[in-house]
Amino acid sequence: MLNKIASLLTLFVMSVLFSNAQADRWQQHINYNIKAALDVNTNMVKGSEEIVYDNNSNDTLTKVYFHLYWNAFQPNSVMDIRSRELGKNTMTNRRGDAVKDWDARVTDRIEKLSPSEIGYQRVSAITINGKVQQLIEHETILEVQLSQAILPKSSVKISLVFEAQVPKQIRRSGRDNAEGVRYSMSQWYPKMVEYDYQGWNTNPYIAREFYGVWGNYDVTLQLDQNYMVAATGVLQNPTATANTQGVKAWNFKGNNIHDFVWAADNKFKHLSKEVRKGLTLNVYYKEKDARADSAWANVLWAAEKMLPFMEKKFGAYPYPQYSFIQGGDGGMEYAMATLLKGPGLGTVFHEWMHSWYQHILGTNESLFPWMDEGFTSYAEEAVSYEYNQTFGPNSPFISAREKAQMMANSEKAKTQLPLVQAANYMGYLGLAKSGLEEPMSTHSDHFNTNYAYSSAAYSKGGTFLGFLGYIIGDSVRDKVLINYYNTWKFKHPNANDFIRVAEKTSGIQLEWFKEYWVNSTKTVDFGLNDIQATPTGAIISLQRLGKMPAPLEVLITYKDGSSELHYIPLDLMLANKVAEGNGNRIVHPECKWVQPTYTFETTKPLSALKSIEIDPSYRLPDVNRSNNKLEIPN
Repeated sequence: MLNKIASLLTLFVMSVLFSNAQADRWQQHINYNIKAALDVNTNMVKGSEEIVYDNNSNDTLTKVYFHLYWNAFQPNSVMDIRSRELGKNTMTNRRGDAVKDWDARVTDRIEKLSPSEIGYQRVSAITINGKVQQLIEHETILEVQLSQAILPKSSVKISLVFEAQVPKQIRRSGRDNAEGVRYSMSQWYPKMVEYDYQGWNTNPYIAREFYGVWGNYDVTLQLDQNYMVAATGVLQNPTATANTQGVKAWNFKGNNIHDFVWAADNKFKHLSKEVRKGLTLNVYYKEKDARADSAWANVLWAAEKMLPFMEKKFGAYPYPQYSFIQGGDGGMEYAMATLLKGPGLGTVFHEWMHSWYQHILGTNESLFPWMDEGFTSYAEEAVSYEYNQTFGPNSPFISAREKAQMMANSEKAKTQLPLVQAANYMGYLGLAKSGLEEPMSTHSDHFNTNYAYSSAAYSKGGTFLGFLGYIIGDSVRDKVLINYYNTWKFKHPNANDFIRVAEKTSGIQLEWFKEYWVNSTKTVDFGLNDIQATPTGAIISLQRLGKMPAPLEVLITYKDGSSELHYIPLDLMLANKVAEGNGNRIVHPECKWVQPTYTFETTKPLSALKSIEIDPSYRLPDVNRSNNKLEIPN
């Protein structure tokens, strides 16, 4: 009886802990039933949408909004003007050359589109519960002025009719791209704007980030029977045949997603493998030659090999399929699929990891691009490193020369610090020294330069997680990422939501870290200041030269081969990081965040010292490491 009571108490406590860990934030919900027909001769799409929209908020909605993304692909659109204006900025690259601050994929190409090459989306009518609504078009945002408000905790049925011209591919969407793929159909349908706790997210499309309403998609696509279609979701009618006009219908369904993409080509090749029960991976690529066949087969092989690592580090992949589709202008993530320019594995891993940090966690990329692109860049480097060390040289789809080069690179990587996040750190440090840095909290669309946006979102965002590992410990940071996933999946977390998970997991206060790293451009810079001999040891003086405080680790190496790691916690943390590794760690009194200098004493005399190094793990993003290490001559 006592054992039974104890078991019940244990279950009760576990259920309370689990329930307390779940995020409580309302979400709007949407069901799309989309029917569309693509005429491959005129490049026109005609379609309809039947939508069930659940207003789960406590707000009464008097308007709703839709994205009309393809209206950006017209001369003098916001995207066009924005690109040409940023292109007037002159930057200096790492080689010292003067270059324009273009997004190289866009430049001034939109301005030069002819009427038959532009893109557009036109909604001819919207009815809600059978009543025609008034429409106001704001280029890429369609405003619907409701004849009857949508009340809190209620649902409405929305019917919509649209037509669109597929643009010449410039950015993500379009036809006839550089790789020869006929159609890359992203942002192709009128998509309802997300309404959340901050209101309507009516961001005009300038080719940057996305945000969407989670729901279920039932999409039927009709087009020439000679085309193969790759898409979000699971194909429902794989044995369907064409009608007497030579048109075939493809029906896909996807649940608990917030976007839908497809691509079509009359020379697509398709590779597929069920990598476990309930999960199939697909590769679609343009038929070319034997070398391309091997490269794309390697994508499928590598994806299967790395999935267990990705799920262990970042959370379970919850969908029944994922497709790697040639058809992008680099790489671009969508629900259950990505568009890729080519089969390079760095981009492959990056875009697939967006399934976690964009399509499962669904952060508002316009407001928190670093939580999507940065976390994904961090994951890309971690996955790429693991793949190169563990599987890469064993791939049956690469040449002997490629294997030899990969093995050489793998050995070289083992000698480099930080082992995994070097590219992110280098990108951030370049930004910090450029004079162009803006806070990571800047809205994605409103950075002053393309360079500052991409470096902040990708490199500084990725460095955020490396730096966090330095502050709380890498193993604890890894637990944070799993707890973050389990707490906030399908709930649109913001920056504070992540920090709260990190604080609860680590027991360390981290608000200061968010404020400095996210909301300012203050930098980390520490240096060795002075060394004084004492009768029994040496007093080491450290100096904070940058404006951002941080805890410190200082490695003292002695001439006899012994060493000690001196750990100096920061007072704002109100706790110490757990010890990492098995070395001799000495914990000192906390450093006050206002202190410009800090001193501590070694356990052996100055004459015994061989070297002193601040941050031997290279995880502290110090903008000037030249004063971090001192080698003491014999």
